[in-house]
Formats: sequence, C-alpha cells, structure tokens
Amino acid sequence: MQDTRKEVDKMKNTMKKPVAIPVEKLRPFAGHPFKVRDDDEMNTLIESIQTQGILSPLIVRPIENTDEYEVISGHRRLHAAQKAGITEVSALIYVLDRDAAVIAVVDSNLHREHILPSEKAFAYKLKRDAMAHQGRTSPQLGEKTLTVEKIGAEAGDSKNQVLRYIRLTHLIPELLDLMDEGKIALMVGEALSYLGDKEQYAVLEQCEMNDCTPSYAQAVEMKKRYLGGQLTTDNISEILSREKANQRETIKIPTEKLRKYAPNADAKQLEDFILKACEYYRKFLIRQRNRDER
Repeated sequence: MQDTRKEVDKMKNTMKKPVAIPVEKLRPFAGHPFKVRDDDEMNTLIESIQTQGILSPLIVRPIENTDEYEVISGHRRLHAAQKAGITEVSALIYVLDRDAAVIAVVDSNLHREHILPSEKAFAYKLKRDAMAHQGRTSPQLGEKTLTVEKIGAEAGDSKNQVLRYIRLTHLIPELLDLMDEGKIALMVGEALSYLGDKEQYAVLEQCEMNDCTPSYAQAVEMKKRYLGGQLTTDNISEILSREKANQRETIKIPTEKLRKYAPNADAKQLEDFILKACEYYRKFLIRQRNRDER
C-alpha cells in the first residue's frame, strides 16, 4: 500500500496551494465503488469539519467542457462538508485521463480502516481494468498475473486474495449486501459467484425463507453442481436445508464453574470428567426410579 499512498501524496505536494471550489461544482467520481455512509464515523467527521474545517484538501480533476470537477480523493470529506453547511472546500486540481483517475481513486481509498468486501471487489476490478487499458498489461496470462500480484502487493493482499475479491463482482447485489453485513464469508461468496443469476436468486430466496446463509461446504457443492449442469432449484433447497455443524445445539459451561470439581484438569480431562459425571447421574436416576417402582 505504501507505493500507492506515495503516489497520492506526491500529487498533493506538486501543487503550490489548493484552490477554493464551490461544493455545487463538485461531482462524485463516476462509477467509483466506495460507499459514503451516514454512520458514527461520518458524524465525527462532520463535527471535526465544523470546528476545524477541512484539514486535508480534496483532489479533483476538471470535467471536460464544463466548469465542474470530479472528485478523485475526498468523497467523505465533501459529504461531511455538505452536511455541515459548508459552501466551499479547498481542493488540488489535476488534469488526469480516465484510467489514471480510476487508479488514483482506488489508491486513495483502499487505505481506509473500514472497507466493505463489495467496495474492495469493485475497486480491485476497476484498477486492474484501468491498468490493462493503459497498456501496463498485455493479453498474455503472465502479464495479467503480474498486474494482479502488483495490485495485491500495494494493498497488502495476496494475488489469490485479489482474484477472490474480483470474483465477487459476479454476485447479485443482494448477496453482496449479505457479505457487507458479515453474514457471508469471502470464500463462500467466491463459490456462489460461479452460479448464474437465476441460481443466486434461488439461494437468496432460501436464505430469506429459512433465515440462514450457506456454509462453505454447501456453497462449493452448489458451485460444482452448477458447473456440471446439474444444479436445480430443488437441489438448492435440499442443500441449504441440511443441518450445518454450527447450527447444531450446543451447551456451554464456563470453565470456572467446573474448576472447583476438577481444579487441575486440562480441557480433555474436563470433558471426560463431565461425561463420566453424566453417566454416573444417569445410572443414579435409573436406580432411583427402580426403587420407586418397587
């Protein structure tokens, strides 16, 4: 991530000073994947801007044949400024083509502390496509692999992790939302992304009807069946209706409650102790019942 941050910092340092631009002249970057959310972090940012102003200028580029600008870096700051009632913001202006602007948008946002899976997925895809369009890659597989490795190295992810995220762009929006909510894991989402839209909506319907989400094993099975031309709506219903290991009823007993009965036992010994105690109590109940029946 350091290389990309250096590029953004370099852009900030090449202008002598920022200029004031009316907020009505600023437009979000077309097609950027990063969501601007009205959450606690945004409220904190609004309060900061109200008291201290915008400490770091936005980075923008001119929109051709207009007097308006497209935001490269600073979408959250712009939104907070608008919420705070500020009418002008300071910005650094750079003339960039679409591909260079895409890369700058991605690089300036991937460093954020909280980034959603859907944001990272489309950001990686945008950057890969922009780099390819710029001529940084050729159609050859080896060159494409090097590009993905470079993107991953700059963002702190492996090549395979970058490819997994890019694969998520094939998910329907509703399943992507479940990923953003933390209800579907990355590997599960990747497997589901190989299903067609019709099958993905069938999965979504089952999730909503049964208040469940697929396990990794279930997702992989559906992927294999789909790629083999054997996945039907009935298959999906049957697969998702199976009991998952994490759905089986369990009983949890705090360790400190057991220590007074077996203070020096390790975890395995505690488990054996509980099972033997249960067996002893079961036999006690049988003897008591037999006495009562006499």
